[in-house]
This record gives sequence, structure tokens and C-alpha cells, in this order.
Amino acid sequence: MAKYDLVVIGSGPGGYVAAIRAAQWGLKVAVVEKDSFLGGTCLHVGCIPTKVFLHHADIYDHFKRAEEFGFEVKDVKINWPAILTRKDKIVKKHAGGIGALFKKNKVESITGWGKIAGPGKVTVEKDGKITELETTNILLATGSEARSLPGVEIDNNVILTNREILGLKEIPKSMIVVGCGAVGVEFASIFRTFGTEVTLLETLSRVVPLEDEEISAELQKALAKKGMKIELEAKVESVKKEPNGGTVSYKDKTGSTKTISAEKVLIAVGRRPLTENIGLEKTKVKVERGFIHTNAFLETDEPHVYAIGDIVAGLPQLAHAASMEGIIAVGKMAGKDVQPFDRKRCPNCTYCEPQIGSIGLTEKQAREAGFKVKVGKFPFLGNSKATILGQHEGFIKVVTDEKYGEILGVHAIGPLATEIISGPVAAMGLEATLDDMAATIHAHPTVSEAMGDAYNAVRGLTINY
Repeated sequence: MAKYDLVVIGSGPGGYVAAIRAAQWGLKVAVVEKDSFLGGTCLHVGCIPTKVFLHHADIYDHFKRAEEFGFEVKDVKINWPAILTRKDKIVKKHAGGIGALFKKNKVESITGWGKIAGPGKVTVEKDGKITELETTNILLATGSEARSLPGVEIDNNVILTNREILGLKEIPKSMIVVGCGAVGVEFASIFRTFGTEVTLLETLSRVVPLEDEEISAELQKALAKKGMKIELEAKVESVKKEPNGGTVSYKDKTGSTKTISAEKVLIAVGRRPLTENIGLEKTKVKVERGFIHTNAFLETDEPHVYAIGDIVAGLPQLAHAASMEGIIAVGKMAGKDVQPFDRKRCPNCTYCEPQIGSIGLTEKQAREAGFKVKVGKFPFLGNSKATILGQHEGFIKVVTDEKYGEILGVHAIGPLATEIISGPVAAMGLEATLDDMAATIHAHPTVSEAMGDAYNAVRGLTINY
């Protein structure tokens, strides 16, 4: 029987990062992956292919605006098969890269269905054959899959999730997107740019409902400007496949029933944890609605069993969160001095156009938490690099505690928002104050220097607007 210090079940961005870091810290590691490829949902049907599409949509949008930038471009055509080919090439490259990193760091990769078989034991089933592994620690990183709605069947052709939509053979003429979280608005942004007529349905009162309310309002305005139809407080009653597409019936905010049709229907209503049939019934692990409870070091109630990523109750379902959780978990196993995972220090990024990047408390959350809040805002209209890029939409909003100048949250919507949010992430992680950041020199001309203006805006000292 093979003996390891750590067996990781799942090779997504949580599992593979944890495995490599554990090996760097001297642990003997094996990763069990049910699929024949490494990288999980994020690499194959999530973050990476979606962002490939978004980048291509951004390029196409620039072609459509070529005259504004001084170019004469005529008859630009979308080669959809070529876009799909490039997407697949990128995914394949990075999946192979994980394999190379495993080899470099002496991480063993085992294909099959991983399952806890008892204290310190994991079984791997493949083609009817079962292999038993002995290990000191077990790390569960099994990820999630798209949820559907009650009574709605995903059919791989008309009624789709994030998985099926990535393989469409042609750009649809029309699409209904059910759900206005990150997945919904990203795909809406992609296909609207490519010419699809898009209708967005959201059961709550605003788009991207996890973001600051002013960010939601700004995004809704931008999406509407692009020609998308948006129905908020829409409660979907049925989704049906028809001969020529799909039909969605829903109650609007007045209680009236409406029915709309489109060539494709994307269900983007969240994700469910994949924790079935992984042996949890043989442990003391606390499970609630499929989610596993852990402490801030990702330890479960079962000794030497850890869980990370989308399966952990109360933590964000984000690839970068899973990666850091994995590093914290294996640090705990290896006896390293690691910090506990702090959700308030984990950024959210949405890659629609305009982009959204945020960290920490929204203004409403800060007030509800009892802080005496002071807010500063700076519009990208006053940023010279945004003018150069031709992207003036949006703003940066800084939420602070008035008494001490503590930075409670930073929320950006606009050009490169997902890139420039890393500055506030570092600032909050190091407990920098508002005045520390206002005194920080930001390079000019950059989009990120708008952050300096936003910090100064809290004190009413903005220079550029």
C-alpha cells in the first residue's frame, strides 16, 4: 500500500496549488483526479475559457470602434470556429502545464474516483479496480457544478449551463440569461458584444447582488446602454425547450406572468458543491446542504481531514480563494506559520464590460456593522489613461471608518478594474490606513492612479475631478 503525507482529492485551482506547495514544504503528496485531465472546472469549463471569450469580445469591440481610434477597418467578420480553437489550445496548454509542475515538484497524479475509506485511508476506483492509499492527511478539493432550477433539465443544446455554452458551434441570434451574478453578466457581455440579443432575468432587486449597491446600479446602466433587456425581481416559473429554442415563463415585480422566447437559455443561478460519494459518512465532518464546515485553517471536525474551495460553507466560490485556502491548509499540516483565511481580505472580480473588482465591506455592510462610515468616489472620467483607452464608464468607491481612517472596502467598476483591485487587496492585508494610501505615489498615466484619487476623495482632496 502506497503511503503519503497528503492525499488531495481534486486537481482544480485549490487542489493542484495545495499539492505543489505541500511538496515544496517537504510532504510526500498524491493528487487523485476523477477526470483524465488536470485543472478542474476553472481551467476547462470555468474561469479560463470564459475569459478567453471575454478577451476576444473586447478585441471585436475595439474593431467596431476603430474609427474612434483613427483606423479604417471594414467588413470585420467573426471566425467563431477559430475562437473556439484558440480557447481549446489555451486550456490544453495550461492543463499540460499543471502536469509539468507536478513532475517538477514530485507530486504523484492518480486518475480515478477518490473517496475517504476511513482514518488515514483513501480509495481510488478506476475501471472497476480499487486502489487503497494510506496517508497522514486528506484534503478535499472536489469543487462544484452549476445548479439548475427545480424542474428544469439541462439539454446541452437549448437549455445550457456555463459548461455547455462554451461549446456552442455558432453564435446564437438571441439568448435569455437566468441569473445576474458574475457568470450571468459575463456571458451576457460576451454574446451581446458578438451581436446576440440578450435578455437578463434576476430574481433579486439588482444585478450582481453581492456587490455594493452603487456598483450594481452602474453596471445595470452600462448593460442597458449596450442594448440588453433586464428584468429584476423576476421569479422564473418554467423553462421549456421548444422546436425553435427555449421559452421562459416568469412573474415580474408586479406579479404579472410573462413569457419570452430565445434561441438559447443560459441557467446561471449559482453552483452546488460536489460532496456526494466521497466517504464523508465515514467521518465526523459536518455537512450542511452539501457544504462542509471548517475552521479558518480549513480543518474539518475529522482529525487530519481538510476541505477547501467551493465545497466549504460560508466561503466564496472563487478560484483564487481556493488556492489560498489550499496553501493555508497544507501550511497547517506542515507546521508552518500561516494566517487564517479572512473572507474580508479576498477580492471579488467580475470580467464583464465594464469590469468589476471589489474587496471588503460594501457601504451598506459597513454601516450595518456599526462603523461611522466615510466614503470617497472618483470617476474614471477624470483619469487620463481611461481617456486614452476610450473607456470612461464607472468609478472607484472607497469605504472607510471615519474615526481611524481604516479602509473597510474598495469597489471599482470600469477599465481594468480586475487588475487594479490588487492594490487595495495588499493595502487591506497590511492594514494600511486611508492616509497611508493617499500618500502612496501612483505611476502616471495609469488606470491604477485613479485609486490615489479615490483615497483622497474621502478627505475631499481629489485633484483630478
